[in-house]
Parts: sequence; C-alpha cells; structure tokens
Amino acid sequence: MVLKVFFPSCCSSAESGILIGRWIPEQSSAVILAVVHFPFIPVQVKQYLREVQQVTKVSVSVLGSWNNSKQEKEESLSEFLEDLGTIFSHEPWIQISKEGDSKFWNCSTLQKQPDNHREEEIILVYYDQRKVMLSHLHPPSDTADLGAEDASKLSAIFNTVASSKVLFMTDRYDDGPIKMTHWQSDGIEASIIVELMKQASVPACMLLTFLLSLVSGVCNSRVLKFWPLSFLWSKLSTCEQLGHRLQHLQVISSSKKAQNQTQLMRKANIFVSLLIDVALGILLMSWLYRKNQIGHLADTLIPVADHVAEELQDLLQWLMGAPAGLKMNRALDQVLGRFFLYHIHLWISYIHLMSPFIEMILWYVGLSACLGLTVALCILSDIIALLTFHIYCFYVYGARLYCLKIYGLSSLWRLFRGKKWNVLRQRVDSCSYDLDQLFIGTLLFTILLFLLPTTALYYLVFTLLCLLVVIVQGLIHLLVDLIDSLPLYSIILRFCRSYRLAAGVKFRVLEQQDGKPLRLLMQLHPCRHPSLVLPLSMGTGELKQESRKLVTQESMGTGEQKTGHSSVGKRKIQLLKKQCLCACFYCLCLFCD
Repeated sequence: MVLKVFFPSCCSSAESGILIGRWIPEQSSAVILAVVHFPFIPVQVKQYLREVQQVTKVSVSVLGSWNNSKQEKEESLSEFLEDLGTIFSHEPWIQISKEGDSKFWNCSTLQKQPDNHREEEIILVYYDQRKVMLSHLHPPSDTADLGAEDASKLSAIFNTVASSKVLFMTDRYDDGPIKMTHWQSDGIEASIIVELMKQASVPACMLLTFLLSLVSGVCNSRVLKFWPLSFLWSKLSTCEQLGHRLQHLQVISSSKKAQNQTQLMRKANIFVSLLIDVALGILLMSWLYRKNQIGHLADTLIPVADHVAEELQDLLQWLMGAPAGLKMNRALDQVLGRFFLYHIHLWISYIHLMSPFIEMILWYVGLSACLGLTVALCILSDIIALLTFHIYCFYVYGARLYCLKIYGLSSLWRLFRGKKWNVLRQRVDSCSYDLDQLFIGTLLFTILLFLLPTTALYYLVFTLLCLLVVIVQGLIHLLVDLIDSLPLYSIILRFCRSYRLAAGVKFRVLEQQDGKPLRLLMQLHPCRHPSLVLPLSMGTGELKQESRKLVTQESMGTGEQKTGHSSVGKRKIQLLKKQCLCACFYCLCLFCD
C-alpha cells in the first residue's frame, strides 16, 4: 500500500506540533494544511476544527505530529508527540520529523489496530500552498479515462486547499489560543489598493445598476418596437454594439456573486476588455480633436466620394461599350447603363447637398468614441454602408433582374420540353401545350436567352463591388469581435501568474534513498491549450452542435419563410466569426508557447 502525504513547503521550518489536514481514504492520501504549535489545549483544537468543518464542509482533522529538532534530538518530545495519537484518534497516525538542518526527513505511520499493521510505502510530496490556493485546475478536455481519473484526484487535492480558506485567515499576530503555521501565518496577503477599490466599487455598482435598469427599460419599451425604429435597431451595427456593451455592463455590475472560477474569469475578462476598449476610444477621440483632424477628414471625405462616383461612371461607360471584347445586346446595355448612371448622378447630388453638414456630423460622431473603440468602429462601418448605398442598390437591381430571367428561362425550358411544375405535388409532370403556346414560349425563351449575358455581366460586376464593401465591413466587425472576445485578463495571468491557470502538475524527485521516504516536489503546469483560457461563449463542441442545428434548419423543407432564411444566414455569419476568433486565439497561444 502506498501512502501519499502532501506537505506544504511553507511549513518546513515550522516549530514542532500537530498536523492538521484532510484524509482522503479513496486515494490513501493525506493533505496537510497547517501545523499547530505548542502549547495548545486538545479540547480547544477539536472545537476549532469542528467550527472550520462547519464553514468549509471539509472533513478537517488532526492527522499526525510534526517534530522539528533544530539543535539536537529530543526524545521526550518525540515520545510526547507519539502519545498525542491516543488523544486525537486518527488512523493512521502520521509522524514527520526533521533533524536539524539536515535535508533528510523521516516519515512513518502508527497503526492503532494490530490487524492493520503492515508495511507501507510512504511518498512525501511538497507543494506550494499559496499557488495551489490561488490556482484553478483546468484539466484538458480530451484526456483519456485514466487521465480523467488522475485529473479528478488532483482536483480533490486542489479543492481541499481552496475550500480551507477560513483556516488560513489566522496569523501569528492573532490573540487566539491556537497558533498555526501556513502560507499566511506571517500576515494575511492583501492589497490596500484592492481593498479600497472593493469598498468603492459597491456604491459605484449600485449606481451603475440603477442607470442600466433605466436604460434597459427604455430599450425594452414598446415605442422602440414599432417598424421604423426596430428596423434601424436591427440594421445599424452601432445599435447592436451598444446593446452588446449594455449586456456586458449588466454582467459586471450584477450583485450576484460568481458561482465558480469560470464565471469569475468571465467577469474579469469582460471588465478588462471594457476598460481597454474605453481607453482606446478616448485615445482615438483625443487624436480626432487635436489639430482639427475632423476638419481634415471632412475635407477628404467629399473628394473620395466624388472619386468613387467617377470610377463607377467610367466602369458603366466601359460596360456600355464592348467590355473585354464581348458582344452585348446594345439596346439592353444602353438602358441598364443609363439607368445606373442616373442613380450615380442622384447620389452625387445627395453627397454635395450634405457636404456643409458633414463636418458637424463628424464632430458629434467623434464624441461617441468615449464609449469605446468598438463603438467608433461600428459607426465607421455604418458610415461606409451609407456612403456605398448606391452600390448596394445596383447589386439588388442586378440580382433581381438576373433572378427573374433565370426563373423565366427555367419555366420556358420546361414548356419547351413539354413539362410543367406541379405545385401541389412539388414535382415536374408532363403536359401537352397548344401550338401557339409552344411558339410564343420558344420565342420568349430565345429572347431571354440572348439577353441573359448582358444581365449576367452587370450582375457579376455589381456583385463583386458589393462583395468588396462586405469584405471591408467584415474586417471591421472582425476587429470589433476580437476586442469584445479577447480574454485579456486570462492572457495576462498566463504570462505573469501562470499558476493561476493550471492544466496539471509535474513531479520532480528531490530525494530517493533506501530506508527513507521518497520526496517529490509538485509543480504546477500552466495551460497551453487556448480552449482552457478563452472565455468565449461557445466552445468547439458547442460550435459543432450549433452548425448541426443550422444544417437541420436548412433541410426542413422548401416551405420555410424568407425571415427564417435571413435569421439562419445571420446566425451562420455569427458562427463563422466565432470560429475565426477561435482559430486566431489558437494560433496566438501556440505562437506564445
């Protein structure tokens, strides 16, 4: 039988006394938490341990004795420590002794029942109590069954130390009857600045919660659910980002305490991300209002819009000729070209009509940067959408015309073959047509077929232009999602205090000698996989599950409405963004490691 004793390294220089900790019979392990020094009264020690057990829900008891003979061996003290096993009934009774400044330690057990007396191999494991107390174990999710069992054993040790926080709140300066040595025995580790911030954050969170409740009440009012306002709220990226940040502020200012370490890390990541976002926004605002940068931007915006309009006019003139040597239908080409040129003329007139107010609009828009860099980026995305609205209109016109021609050609092709579409049975059936119907259908099919290349060319060109605008907006939104989802607090902990995010432990052999217990040093192994650090709302498995849901929704038949398709498309885009962010974080963590 192998007995594992986890001994805190901070107690190696403690005075002689008794060992307090938890016995885990399933693992044959003893987790030492503290050393109680002489003098003490056993009744008071038992009463104190009962109080600690009621608070921590951890079965804390006296596990054995600790003998630290700094100068010479004291046989009377050793005998007295052995006799303590009759007062504190624990099976087995662990005896650990350190002889002066020697590096050799003795560790043995006393069995009170003769039937249980057998040879035991003892492994003495040293651990840093402070790091284990402040760390949170993140075992890899793809471990095998044996690895998962080992992770659960380690979690029991980590949870024992973490749950005994009340035991570590007493130090040597207390006037109580019990004196102990643990990682905070020289004084409770705390920061005056952190404590002052905690005290000041209570009224600030209450005020922020009240203001957020008012804002959320206004946002959820029935006035904003009418068609024009609800349409603008769903289409503008700025409104969506403000709603997203409002949810973040509600999470941060919530009076509900975090239930576990994961929720605490999520709150900390959101808080740090919000602070950095606001700081970057203030820097951007200071740059905009320095040396009249807004005036320069307003003066540059009109020439850029005119240049884009001129390039579109040149492109349409090129399409109205013989683009790339293609022979187009001249009549349809001229009609489409003049139609789009007229829209560009209207757009240029609109831009020049708004030019006197652009500087004032940019001046007020620049003030919104104090809400964060992400809000400013979303406003930039909306400005790009407004400035390229004519390109989007061209794409819609071309797509609608192209779809109508494809639909007409498919119907006429069925007529040309003597077929028709059965709406009730959702299939193609045979049908007999009159000679006049076949003649007119064949004539219309020929006309639409020869007009299709001209329409397809306009559709292709404007689709590529709209795709270019969408790519620019997508890069902006990807940067916004990166700032929103980047776990800065976890990354800072990973580089500054890696033991706070432990993926496992490593054991290093300190001493291995015949007749002496094997001495090991337990070291925390920090996380390497980004899935343990990233506080994204979805993990990899959840992303796969969401992808399956989207595929299922798409395959539910042809009777789905257009609103359902648009919602599925929007969720696809959000899912793709999350997958891209996961890939970026994974590459970042691998590069840093």
